[in-house]
Amino acid sequence: MEGGKTAGRISLTDPLLACVLLTRLPLPTLAASAFQRQASAAWAFPLAGLTVAVPAAFAGWAALAVGISPLIAAGLVMAVQIMVTGAMHEDGLADTADGLWGGFDRARRLEIMKDSAIGSYGVLALILSLGLRWMALAAILETGVVTILAVAVLSRAVLPAMMTALPHARADGLSHSVGRPGWTTSIGALALGLIIALLASGPEVIGPFLLAVLAVGILAVIAKRKIGGQTGDILGASQQVSEITLLIAFTAA
Repeated sequence: MEGGKTAGRISLTDPLLACVLLTRLPLPTLAASAFQRQASAAWAFPLAGLTVAVPAAFAGWAALAVGISPLIAAGLVMAVQIMVTGAMHEDGLADTADGLWGGFDRARRLEIMKDSAIGSYGVLALILSLGLRWMALAAILETGVVTILAVAVLSRAVLPAMMTALPHARADGLSHSVGRPGWTTSIGALALGLIIALLASGPEVIGPFLLAVLAVGILAVIAKRKIGGQTGDILGASQQVSEITLLIAFTAA
């Protein structure tokens, strides 16, 4: 058993299951038994990142090819990413910001994070996230679109490690239903993400990748101290924090 879900060898359905969990694409219906592997399938999270990145990168390339400025092209890239994911990561970021900084104790913070309403911390977090990503993407697009692939893959490769390192902060919710992958699965996700990123962008991904791991590690420490573990919102925020870190680091590379 792994994280309370059926574990086992890699399954051919794992990439599809990862996409079901991390995107809102119209995908084939999986058998109920496949969802017993949710934790084990976390190794494939980087592949789900590819499904987000490929159409986004194509949109950026097409925009640049017809003479659209990198600034506008970056906005189109973000729009495609948000449509493919259903803004689930942005939602997690907003809820995390509201909960971790809007409550005075663990119970209240978890209550705020579960509430669908958005507060001032959440609004500000979204403004900063969208603004930083937009500006960084515009700078990156001046030299090409392949970095989009590396960022999307690596920002999802770190999620299983967060799931493994921290216990569930509550006894229900999306993260709890998925389960906790073992370290073998989490390390596999990191390795797969790094291999794909190296193929896409070369060895310059190493520095940004290490900075993203550090940023997510800091978020993990804060989440453990404030709510005792991780939730689906924390995982969404982890993706956003790592993506922002990666994009900014690539602009400086």
